[in-house]
Amino acid sequence: MTGYLGSYATLGLLLLASVLFFVVAFSANRVLRPARPADPPGKRTSYECGLDPVGADWAQMQIRYYVYAYLYVLFAVEAVFLFPWAVVFDRPGFGLVTVVEMAVFVAVLALGILYAWRRNILRWT
Repeated sequence: MTGYLGSYATLGLLLLASVLFFVVAFSANRVLRPARPADPPGKRTSYECGLDPVGADWAQMQIRYYVYAYLYVLFAVEAVFLFPWAVVFDRPGFGLVTVVEMAVFVAVLALGILYAWRRNILRWT
């Protein structure tokens, strides 16, 4: 398929094949399934780690989980920023400037973790 509309024809054939696959899969499912699917007792009850659910359906989440998640994301982003810095550091003309910039970046993050540590935010109770 060449020419101006060749790529559109390829796209149209791909879309047609995907719709055909979808229709065949769902038709096969309808033909091959049992006539009356079983509905045993307890099938529609909620499942929680093999235990019967007890209590209300709403529980309050502790804020410390969000703090740990936030700190993880913060230091994961720091690790992502360290890789390009390591690549650029080796290039000529970037030596001292790059070290100072990264030292400031790591120092700000270190101050943040020191603050969290001093305020006992990282202590698991």
